[in-house]
Amino acid sequence: MDRRDFIKNTALAAGFLCLADWQKAWASGKKDKAVGKALAKWRKGQFQVHFIYTGVSESMFIILPDGTTMLLDCGDHDAVGRGELAVPVLPNSNLHAGEWISRYVLRVSPTGKNIDYMMLSHYHCDHGGCAEFNAGMVQHDDGPYPLSGFSQAAEFLNFGKAFDRAWPTYDDPIPITEDPDGWEHIKRFYDYMTTHRGLTVEKFRVGDTNQVAMLHDASRYPTFKVHNLCGNGRICGEGGEVRDLYAERIAREHPDWLNENGMSLGMIFKYGPFRFFTAGDFSDGWRMPDGSRFTTEEAIAEVCGRAQVAKVNHHGHYSMPAKLLKALQSRVYVSCVWDQLHNVPPVVKRISDRSIYPGDRILSPGIMPKERVAQANGASWLKDIPEPAFEGCHTVLTVEPGGENYSITLVDAQDESMTVRAVLHFKS
Repeated sequence: MDRRDFIKNTALAAGFLCLADWQKAWASGKKDKAVGKALAKWRKGQFQVHFIYTGVSESMFIILPDGTTMLLDCGDHDAVGRGELAVPVLPNSNLHAGEWISRYVLRVSPTGKNIDYMMLSHYHCDHGGCAEFNAGMVQHDDGPYPLSGFSQAAEFLNFGKAFDRAWPTYDDPIPITEDPDGWEHIKRFYDYMTTHRGLTVEKFRVGDTNQVAMLHDASRYPTFKVHNLCGNGRICGEGGEVRDLYAERIAREHPDWLNENGMSLGMIFKYGPFRFFTAGDFSDGWRMPDGSRFTTEEAIAEVCGRAQVAKVNHHGHYSMPAKLLKALQSRVYVSCVWDQLHNVPPVVKRISDRSIYPGDRILSPGIMPKERVAQANGASWLKDIPEPAFEGCHTVLTVEPGGENYSITLVDAQDESMTVRAVLHFKS
């Protein structure tokens, strides 16, 4: 029995292949007229998010309705070195992720190699690159830096402005000491790019709705806005006040409680009735004096609001508590995967749990490896994962002009042909 038969038979045994809305949508998605063809180019008025699968990193390429472009995260590290925990590297491991990601961007970018924005959600290697795992060094008088992640992508792409959580002092809310391999080369990269390549860098402003702005034709799309939801342990709902989750006592008295993941930058992209949620690896918490546990994702749940599509926090690794899922009530969850331990069973079970909120939903990881499928042994949540995700795919969110309609396109990641495997259509 091959893998597809295994999935089909376990689903049959559990009674999943009924005439539910999700099964009907999936059957239709595999027959969409775009299937088997190369992914169509972005069109003016569309809001698009490309979740780029490499097997070693997290990266999203975003196109705003007027054609403004942003690369949100561009990681690289020795994920293959994790041995049995590694997932397939696609298309192959001949190139570093920064180059694979750049090649993908150049295939879909309406602005060519000139990318308006770059944004690093937090200083971890799988999001920004890794000093010790690189494709070479850039030598210059100000000090060399390694080509990894964003710094390698800058060999192929021209970035106009960078948004960063801690620039220029790198001490908010405390000096960065965790994972120096993941952030010190970013500082040297910024220094070189601002001096020699015209890059400007801005600190990310939590609560702002104008910082990530359309640059080319904003007036045509008045219902599109980007709300800066969280960063550096602070959160701010729409029209609300900034809440500092760490506060002065935690940062001053218990800095060892703080985690770089909990510093992640997050945003809500709004287009008419449509909303998209992304918050990096936002997952953190600590024990309160009364013995209860404070969870930062639950604090986000109090201000984030509903979102039709949500990126799963922290690759689905012990993240996405029920309170956050109930607040988001998303129809589509996308998870960026580079490890067998991502999308752990308790998380995918929660995402699939209709008792948290009713209705069909899908989870689109970059991959759900065969080892994980076998371990799942017919678990109920398998029904919510589209078939191409079992082999490796890019996930492309396209929101049509005005935000009333959106689609999820699954693109084969085995090669660079950009072949569409399925298209699922939804109404906001």
